[in-house]
Amino acid sequence: MSPWNQTASPYTKSPWIAPSFKENLNCNGLIGSIVREAGHIYSLAAYRDLLYTGSDSKNIRVWKNLKEFSGFKSNSGLVKAIVIAGDKIFTGHQDGKIRVWKISSKNPSVHKRIGSLPTFKDFVKCSVNPRNYVEVRRNRNVLRIKHFDAVSCLSLNEEQGLLYSGSWDKTLKVWRISDFKCLESIQAHDDAINSVVAGFDCFVFTGSADGTVKMWRRELQGKGTQHFLVQVLLKQENAVTALAVNEESAVLYCGSSDGLVNFWEREKHLSHGGVLRGHKLAVLCLATAGNLVFSGSADKNICVWRREESGAHSCLAVLSGHTGPVKCVAVEEDHDRENKEDQRWIVYSGSLDKAVKVWRVSEHAPELKGFISPTPENGFTQS
Repeated sequence: MSPWNQTASPYTKSPWIAPSFKENLNCNGLIGSIVREAGHIYSLAAYRDLLYTGSDSKNIRVWKNLKEFSGFKSNSGLVKAIVIAGDKIFTGHQDGKIRVWKISSKNPSVHKRIGSLPTFKDFVKCSVNPRNYVEVRRNRNVLRIKHFDAVSCLSLNEEQGLLYSGSWDKTLKVWRISDFKCLESIQAHDDAINSVVAGFDCFVFTGSADGTVKMWRRELQGKGTQHFLVQVLLKQENAVTALAVNEESAVLYCGSSDGLVNFWEREKHLSHGGVLRGHKLAVLCLATAGNLVFSGSADKNICVWRREESGAHSCLAVLSGHTGPVKCVAVEEDHDRENKEDQRWIVYSGSLDKAVKVWRVSEHAPELKGFISPTPENGFTQS
C-alpha cells in the first residue's frame, strides 16, 4: 500500500467507499473509491466538483461530492476519452465516433446528445466529392473528415476554440468547437495515435505506437488554421502511450510502454530534460498539476513526482491500491484545504479493476508516521 494510503475499508454497500472521509479532510492519502461492476474504467474527466467516468459498458457516469449524480449512454463504442468545454462534453469512442453532449441549463443532472463529429450535414456535403476520400486499405476509401478506427484521445485548446482528436487510424483531426466543423485531417503517424495534447504557445504534441512524439505548430492560413510538423522529439522502439503538458513550467511529459517518463523543457528550447524511472510496466496515463506530475501504470501504481526549481524531479510517493492497470488519471485543485499556502490536489484514478480511486495529495511530503519517501535504492530515479 502507499505510504499515504489508509487501510482498505471493509464497507462495500455503497459504490463509494469512504468511511473516514470526514476525518481525513486534512490528511494526504486515499479518501474514497467507486467500485462499479458495469465495466472497466477507460477514461475520466474532472470539472469543478463533478467527475465524469467512461467505461466499456458505453456508459458515461457523473459523480458529485462522492455520490452518483447523473449519467448518459452512447449507442455503441466503449468510451476511450472525455473532455469538457463549458456546458459541452465530448466523448471519443472505440467505434471511431466523437459524440457531443450538452448539460441542460434547467437541470444540470440532465445531459442531452446534440450531435457527433463530423456532423451529418458535413458528412453528406463531403461525401459527394471524390476528392474528399482517402484510401486506407486496398479497395477501401473513407471520408477524410471521419475517423474510421477507435478515437483514442482528445484534447482542447479552449482559448482558440479547437478540439484535437487522435485515432488508431493514424490521423490527427482538428475541429472547431463553435460549429463542429473539421478544419484539418493530418496523416500524422505510421501507427496508432495513443495521445494528443494541446500545449503551450501554439504547439500540439502527438504520441504514437510507432514510438515517436511529434510537435506541430498551428499557423493562421487566411480565415482558417493549418498545422505543420516542427520536430520529432522522440523516436524509439517502444510505443508512446501517454502525453501531458505542464503549462506553467512549460514542460512536456511522455510515458512509454517500457515504463519510462521522458520530458522536454521549453525554456531550454524543448531539449530533452531527462527520464523519470519509477514503473516496472508500461505508463498508461499522465497528468500534471502545480509542480507535480502523476504517472499511472500497468503495474497498478501511480507515481507522484515533484519538479524542483532546478528542473530536477523527485518521486514523493507511490499511490497503490488498485488491483488492475491504472488507465486514466485526472487532477483538480483541493479548495477545502485549511492552509491556503499548502498547494493540495484531488487526484482521480481509473483502472481496469472497475474502480475509481480518489486521493488527496499535497505538494509537500506528508508528515505521516512510518512515511518512507521513494529513493534511488528502490528504483525511483531521474536520469
